[in-house]
Amino acid sequence: MLRLTQHHFNPLRLRNTVLGTLGTITGLAPLPLSPSPSYSPSPSSSGSGSGLPRNHVVCNVSTRTNQQHQHQHEEVEVEEHREDRLRMRRVREMVQAGFVFEDKQEEDLPGHSPDYLGERERERLAKQIDGSVLSDTFMRQHTYLRISLTERCNLRCTYCMPEEGVELTPARHLMSTEELLRAARLFVQAGVKKIRLTGGEPTLRKDVVEIVRSLREMQGLEQVAMTSNGMILHRMLPQLTQAGLTHLNLSLDTLRPDRFEQMTRRPSKGLSRVLGVIDRALEQSMEKLKVNFVVMKGVNEDEVLDFVELTKDKPLNVRFIEWMPFQGNVWSFDKMEPYKVTKKRIEDHFGVLQSTAWDKNAVAKDFRVEGFKGEVSFVTSMTEHFCGSCNRLRLMADGNFKVCLFGSEETNLLKPMRLGYTDEEIAHLVHAQVQRKKFKHDGMVVQNPRPMVKIGG
Repeated sequence: MLRLTQHHFNPLRLRNTVLGTLGTITGLAPLPLSPSPSYSPSPSSSGSGSGLPRNHVVCNVSTRTNQQHQHQHEEVEVEEHREDRLRMRRVREMVQAGFVFEDKQEEDLPGHSPDYLGERERERLAKQIDGSVLSDTFMRQHTYLRISLTERCNLRCTYCMPEEGVELTPARHLMSTEELLRAARLFVQAGVKKIRLTGGEPTLRKDVVEIVRSLREMQGLEQVAMTSNGMILHRMLPQLTQAGLTHLNLSLDTLRPDRFEQMTRRPSKGLSRVLGVIDRALEQSMEKLKVNFVVMKGVNEDEVLDFVELTKDKPLNVRFIEWMPFQGNVWSFDKMEPYKVTKKRIEDHFGVLQSTAWDKNAVAKDFRVEGFKGEVSFVTSMTEHFCGSCNRLRLMADGNFKVCLFGSEETNLLKPMRLGYTDEEIAHLVHAQVQRKKFKHDGMVVQNPRPMVKIGG
């Protein structure tokens, strides 16, 4: 193992060692372990230091004289070494993402622009921000991005958040509006066609209308959707539709005031607000309005038929969602009702459901009761996964990028943005994470390491 200290640090040797090791893993040719051409050790240079190039500290110094000389330069060069370590970390990340570097001198190591790259590398980077960035090893093309605007929520739903609440990320570690929109532009440039804004509760973010408007102005983006609990949405719904909101999902799991209070841990008067938003949203001529209903045994499965009745005279889609496991929501298999049980309950009362057209990437199975204006759907995440056609990615409020709702692996994009990474460099990090996406999730075995409120519904 190579042990590095402030007295034994050579950026070029470290770079070649890192790339040589990674070359063994990734199949890339290792680079030669050679010193910089500008440095030729000689007897005259060991004592005076006149032969040392800029940004170098002599390695493997064994004499007391050279150790003393090294100590004199340490304070001057420590900041330069910190920058070198940052550059080397970026080299490592880009190599792990599949990037191939040509042999270069120290002055060619990565900085804050792609100018350090050779002509071949620059050409390759320029081509990376396209559909290939969001294509995984199973040939799935990801065109749908869910962005969490905030971790805060004004409800405490039992299936989403622990009773004691969650520790919120400090504001300084969350994406600013500018950072959020920069990330969104990158994904749209890479082929994302639909963006859904989630939370927490997205309407708690004061600039949500401006965010929607800015997203709709992005060339290539076809849909801007939102998932909301509807508690304060009535205040801004007209402004959101004018700004370009095209699709809306409302989370509602009961039509009974007492049960609403029990499930949300908030006053029952909130129920009337949500029901009012449904009517107002239908008046806004939105392309699609959906109601998300999480079915839980012994809690609300007895209201399934009441929710189907909502689709009789209203052109909305009610989606029955299998309860999924997340940190702090006390999930258990015994409380999860499989969609086939829910579907049978509906058909026993209303007759056989008529199948409607399904999008190949849809997470829901869509049906309609004969003669009803609306639809009913089933989201079967637990019993019949749809991983093979999944085209969804998630960007959380803290800048962490997640390729699977149930996956624990995340890549932070906020820190690289603040370190000055270019869009092309960030695209490599995104691509590397997408390439690691598994064929299917292990949702029935491992609970998600984050509470749902910090991921985004």
